[in-house]
Amino acid sequence: MTHRQTWLGVIATLTLFAYFVVSLSMVSANPDRWKREWGRTVFSITSVDFKEIISGGPPKDGIPSIDRPRFIPVSAVKGLEDTVPVISFSHNGDARAYPLGILMRHEIVNDVVGGMPVAVTYCPLCNSSIVFDRTLDGELLDFGTTGKLRNSDLVMYDRQTESWWQQFLGEAIVGQMTGQKLKMLPSRVEAYGLFKDKNPDGKVLKSASFFSRGFGSNPYGGYDTASRPFLYRGEMPEGIEPLARVVRVGEEAWSLKLLRRQKKIETDELVLSWTPGQNSALDSRNIAKGRDIGNVVVQRKTGDGLQDEVYDVTFAFAFHAFFPEGKLHMEPST
Repeated sequence: MTHRQTWLGVIATLTLFAYFVVSLSMVSANPDRWKREWGRTVFSITSVDFKEIISGGPPKDGIPSIDRPRFIPVSAVKGLEDTVPVISFSHNGDARAYPLGILMRHEIVNDVVGGMPVAVTYCPLCNSSIVFDRTLDGELLDFGTTGKLRNSDLVMYDRQTESWWQQFLGEAIVGQMTGQKLKMLPSRVEAYGLFKDKNPDGKVLKSASFFSRGFGSNPYGGYDTASRPFLYRGEMPEGIEPLARVVRVGEEAWSLKLLRRQKKIETDELVLSWTPGQNSALDSRNIAKGRDIGNVVVQRKTGDGLQDEVYDVTFAFAFHAFFPEGKLHMEPST
């Protein structure tokens, strides 16, 4: 095969993929059709326009959550580079790391950490990593993937009522749980080396797939430098690239570029800090070769000192989509 033939093949593949993406984005919401797959979901109760919800491609549970997670002691982990990003969460002395290379293909881990039932979630298309308490009003929930997206963000469902939940907000948007909100728990997305240095007795999530690709594979190569997000048809933010990372705390956010330049940003209530040494999970196919985007820590000032705050390092378009009136701090124009 000649170089020209190879290149034409690449172009054809990219063209077909672009057509597939555009086609999916044009699919109209169809609750009547959804009812065939979602017999227990109460579609008469919703807080959003169904037109905002589109198919991401896979069917219900087509992206399988991890419901019986297995872990490896830090001392026995091999093949996980120190700079590869993990979601780290600890409770009652039980520290666990969830590599984003695994979350890419599962998006939800239903786990119990230090006696607390949690859902560890990651949406690659908006780069949103959030840990939730799975207990709500005394009821234990566990979550799966609907195969649907809203504002390019994962729409989850609980298996108890089959209500649909917006991952970015932790809020039920369709079904009998509509309006209910899950409690977000402080966690970090940090380089694995930082996690293991702090937690030598910690545990690392093991791949649930028989066809394991290890800890650090990225199926969305080059995504975070694309010109626009996949499967998103909403308004783009002004003054910042849609796929630029921002650090979100509630309805306020700071551009990662600004934090990276200043290294530390302090408000009346918060301290945001940045250090180098973490690969982008959405750059190279091999995450360990991704460019360095650094580590972010957000802490709240309290009478007992600094304590970890709930935050999310997400994309600017997602923050704008869910908080169009939110405050976004960016570098001043020159």
